[in-house]
Amino acid sequence: MTAIEKEDLEYQYSPSRWSHRFDAEAVVQDHVRVVQTETDKARAQLQCELDVPYGDREGDKLDIYKPDNCRSDAPIFVYIHGGYWQFLSKDQSGFTAIPLTAAGVMVVAVGYDIAPKGTIDVMVDQVRRAVSFLSEKFPSSSGLYICGHSAGGHLGAMVLSSDWSKVRDGRVPAIKGAFLVSGVFDLTPLVKTYVNEPLKMTEEDARRNSPCLFSAAVVKNHPKCKVLVVFGEHDAPEFHRQSKEYTEQLKGLGMEVSCVEIPDTDHFNVVHNLAEEHYQLTKMVIEEMLS
Repeated sequence: MTAIEKEDLEYQYSPSRWSHRFDAEAVVQDHVRVVQTETDKARAQLQCELDVPYGDREGDKLDIYKPDNCRSDAPIFVYIHGGYWQFLSKDQSGFTAIPLTAAGVMVVAVGYDIAPKGTIDVMVDQVRRAVSFLSEKFPSSSGLYICGHSAGGHLGAMVLSSDWSKVRDGRVPAIKGAFLVSGVFDLTPLVKTYVNEPLKMTEEDARRNSPCLFSAAVVKNHPKCKVLVVFGEHDAPEFHRQSKEYTEQLKGLGMEVSCVEIPDTDHFNVVHNLAEEHYQLTKMVIEEMLS
């Protein structure tokens, strides 16, 4: 790979450089401010259980936000944060909770060990175990709905592709829907970019953890799961391409999947606008979970 090719690849996979609202540094700062402020507000206003352990690793923790008079069959929105597998945490991931709990939905923010502490393999294992744990903890729920953003979109897609026989008691969780927002479904282009510096993925690691190579497992595990693939109008072209190609893969295998471009959004507010009850994606999520 030439220096020019590497520079172009890094530009394509630098979502902050494509925002129509702010420059690269400011758009990241704005995103962190919004998700932190809205999470703090949710923690102050809602009934929540924080730092619930789902396993034995230090990072095996999740936060649960419950609606008032929470029903035992409440659907569960499982949020897996982004941050290129190296930033953010569950402590900034409750920003969706106020509008969703108001609709009767339970919200769970999943923590995992970001790089360099966690490898891609570790993170994938953690989110799989978290989903399995929730399935056991809330057996009367009307269903689990996975939502992942950016790196979390990748992890959410890997959850759908799980070999559940190797996770906890081997039972397949009842995942009824997935909202994959500005995700990365093929990790191989990232191996030679700055994104991989803390991850230290080999080509083999990237292939083993690329959901696009395991889409048949989604159909096998969760044939009735509805998948919504979402990206922002001002996401980088590579995020558009990866989202569309993953959608077509699942569609070709007979999955019920749709792909939506949200107008006037970039890689960051396409997800953090879920803090707003009248936002297009918020309404789509609630409609799907309560239908």
